[in-house]
Amino acid sequence: MPSKRHQSVDKDSGFTSYIERFNCTIRQRVSRLVRKSLAFSKKLENHIAAIWRFVHHYNANLQL
Repeated sequence: MPSKRHQSVDKDSGFTSYIERFNCTIRQRVSRLVRKSLAFSKKLENHIAAIWRFVHHYNANLQL
């Protein structure tokens, strides 16, 4: 990951909870990441597109 887009933090800072929450949200809503037999993408492009679509939709609906 490019250093411009990555910022490391200590566990004591409390910022890791945001990342963990996002990881859990992705795992809950993108079934392709949970179990291979139920929602398997035969093509890598479809797998990446499904994740990209979720992230785009999630970010677009965030209330700031």
